[in-house]
Amino acid sequence: MAISNAAATITNASAGARRYSEIRRVTLIGAWINALLATLKLVFGYLAHSQALIADGLHSLSDLASDFLLLFAAKHATRDADEDHPYGHGRIETVFGIVQGAILGAFALGIAYDAGKRLFNPERLLQPEVIALVVAAISVVAKEALYRYTIRAARRLRSNLLRGNAWDHRSDAISSVIVVVGVTGTLAGLPYLDALAAVGVALMIIKISGELIWQSVRELIDTALDAEQVERIRGQIQRVGGVQRVHMLRTRKSGGDALVDVHIQVDPTLSVSEGHRIGEKVRGELIAEIEEVADVTVHIDPEDDETCSPCDHLPLREDVLASLRVHWAEFPAAEAIEGITLHYLDGKIHLELVLPLEWAPDRAAAAALAHEFQRRAGTVTAIGDVKLRYR
Repeated sequence: MAISNAAATITNASAGARRYSEIRRVTLIGAWINALLATLKLVFGYLAHSQALIADGLHSLSDLASDFLLLFAAKHATRDADEDHPYGHGRIETVFGIVQGAILGAFALGIAYDAGKRLFNPERLLQPEVIALVVAAISVVAKEALYRYTIRAARRLRSNLLRGNAWDHRSDAISSVIVVVGVTGTLAGLPYLDALAAVGVALMIIKISGELIWQSVRELIDTALDAEQVERIRGQIQRVGGVQRVHMLRTRKSGGDALVDVHIQVDPTLSVSEGHRIGEKVRGELIAEIEEVADVTVHIDPEDDETCSPCDHLPLREDVLASLRVHWAEFPAAEAIEGITLHYLDGKIHLELVLPLEWAPDRAAAAALAHEFQRRAGTVTAIGDVKLRYR
């Protein structure tokens, strides 16, 4: 078992390192492109007198800042679980999502405020030149290509960090489309259109930042996976042999991973080890078959305890046996008992006793002995059926 655990730890560590390496590579490519586009937009936005292009350049600059924060978050989010963080460090991704959304929102509010002032002061309106249109068109193509590249990596790595970054690229592409419209309109003789385009860019960024923050907050408060994912998990569990019923299925997210807690009902007469084996099979199947599931806790039930346990008021073995000894005093067969199994079912404690074969020379003797054990045990509160086995 120790060897197996050590191997699993090494495997998880190497997987985390590979995941971080891929996230880092994708993010650095995006950072270089964001740096180039931000420079082009800010420089030519200033030279070409386009407020919308300048606003778009600030958006790209915020993306660049997010890229470096993302690298920091990804490095720590992919660390293995430790004593202080038994569920891993995936929530670092979640916290970063809130930070990323707040940064985007702050930039957007600044852009909207400045553009709004210009709209109400016509003398401050800018008159963009054709070069602003060319730079905006280049940005549309580059950022859409970067979105597609990043979103594919995000899906492959199940990374909310990259998914948020991909949508940053897509929002930048869309904002550049708005810039194209605004600059084109202004060149056509509509001087307000460039400033209106800047406001449109800001509103779009505010919407995206709000969605990013809301998604991260939902994860922080342990919101369940969507209904379709939960049903897929339930179906996978029910396909495991030995599982009679599934209840109290709970799910939550931690970064790019899904965590699952579930109660499964099995045959109450199974051994502890067989019930445990079924639980391990459930855990293994979920992790192997459902990509986002990273950890599963399985609780084995002999009966449905979804609302409450019908046996939680019953005494434990030590107290039960102490009471039985009193009622079985001076009963010779009780002294010969070689094993006692307790079954806590239906609010009762059912007994399974093992006796030497010589105590049942024939069917009549066995029936009489069983009747006497049942009579004596029945005087103990909460005792149900008594069954005898011989060996």
